[in-house]
Amino acid sequence: MSIARAVRVREFGAPEVMRVEQVELPDPAAGEVRVRQTAIGFNFIDVYQRRGTYPLPLPTGLGHEAAGVVEAVGPGVADLKVGDRVVYMNAGIGAYADLRNLPADRLATLPAAVSDEDAAAVFFKAMTAQYLLRRTHRVEPGDLLLVHAAAGGVGQILCRWAKALGAEVIGTAGSAAKCEIARAAGADHAIDYSKPDWPQALLAATDGRKARVVYDSVGKDTFLHSLDCAAPFGLVVLYGAASGPAPAIEPELLNKKGCLFLTRPSVFPHNADPATFRANAIEVFQAIAAGQVRAAIGARFALDEAAQAHRAAESRATTGAIVLHP
Repeated sequence: MSIARAVRVREFGAPEVMRVEQVELPDPAAGEVRVRQTAIGFNFIDVYQRRGTYPLPLPTGLGHEAAGVVEAVGPGVADLKVGDRVVYMNAGIGAYADLRNLPADRLATLPAAVSDEDAAAVFFKAMTAQYLLRRTHRVEPGDLLLVHAAAGGVGQILCRWAKALGAEVIGTAGSAAKCEIARAAGADHAIDYSKPDWPQALLAATDGRKARVVYDSVGKDTFLHSLDCAAPFGLVVLYGAASGPAPAIEPELLNKKGCLFLTRPSVFPHNADPATFRANAIEVFQAIAAGQVRAAIGARFALDEAAQAHRAAESRATTGAIVLHP
């Protein structure tokens, strides 16, 4: 039996509803390992779950990803040992903690070239980019891609990684300053989608060419224009809803817009199989080592400062990833 320190939410609301509590942690069960966490990743879904926008059964922990060191191994675990460095992004809610028991098959072993902090900062986002670029559509040299929210965490990774794969990238963002961030991340063209004529600006920048693939994490505000910006027989990938759910459409609209393909994928089904998850993780680690994925850490907070981290994220007071340290 060990004692862990973990954030608990007993009611939805403002950042102050998060409390660090002491929790009894039994020895790892069959198929589990105990991980002493060294760095915890923040994702904006943590805010939605804390607020109750995406409600969880209460009381609940928070957080999806972290890195650390295996401290104990339960019965039946053969592929991990004490001292192994590991990272996860889909092992159950509750990453805001210093110590956890976790399913061994939900953990990926970290290579020496990737630090715990870098892994915690980008793993969830990079695994999202991995399935979008290598599974949903396997990007090839010469592909013209449109990446919405290109200044965001996933957007920047998509731009940089897609460029390394030989694609031409159009990035959109909500301001001139964010367009500069998208360009710095590798976008060949950056369009301010807060302006009503942004689809025309996009076509002007590409000499009338439309995108082979549109990656849309914005949803409501961009989706219908995303259909307009896809080339005939192109693919529109709706993988988020930052501005709200995308409007419903009649299937016939896809025909009228150019016989388009439309998909709504997410990261967890793409990594549900443990062997596939670890293969995808290796591809992410290789991209990090090659500089195709970068961990731009903008702020660090102690676990006890989780409320301050959430306030900073909600007020957009930071740029880059936020990392919590137990």
